[in-house]
Amino acid sequence: MTVPLPPLPPTGEDEEFRPGGRSVADIVDAEHRQLRELLLRLADPEPAPARGREVLTAALSRHLSAEEQYLLPAVRAALPGAAPRADRTVADDKDLLTVLKNLADDGLSAVATRLDRHIQEVGELVAELREVASAEELIRLGNRLEIAEEAAPTRPHPGTPATPPWNRVVEPAVGVVDKVRDAVTGRPTYLADLTEPPSN
Repeated sequence: MTVPLPPLPPTGEDEEFRPGGRSVADIVDAEHRQLRELLLRLADPEPAPARGREVLTAALSRHLSAEEQYLLPAVRAALPGAAPRADRTVADDKDLLTVLKNLADDGLSAVATRLDRHIQEVGELVAELREVASAEELIRLGNRLEIAEEAAPTRPHPGTPATPPWNRVVEPAVGVVDKVRDAVTGRPTYLADLTEPPSN
């Protein structure tokens, strides 16, 4: 079974062609580790990273948006019977975005609980996707995920569409508005913006 993605451009050596980039599985695993590490640091009684909550909100918003645009549709298409689990993940993501939208000190534990559930659910789906997709498909999917993250919203918008095709249209448009607001306010939005960013 193959993951339904648009065909690659002709290279003259299609049989030998391997796209550049990282596997979607490696990207998702690394981002999950980084988000969990940042959340643990924010919950620690020691001084938290300056503006760490803003970065957590932006990074997690981008991450969930990109997964819903590309990873979960690929899971639905490639794994028979996985659609209900993908739907549950989307519903849980909406709940996580709602909590994130009103994040305060007492909300960090709620975010942590929901993030742990997200990591477990998506981790299981990615492990199964690895079994049926080729290395090239996983890399191509990873490239799409990274592109989607760059265009994704940097603030939680639980009311926007969460499935294709509409999320691939609406979320980049909302992302433009968010990025303008970020630029005007000087809001940091990347893990690398932190003084001590989480490790890869």
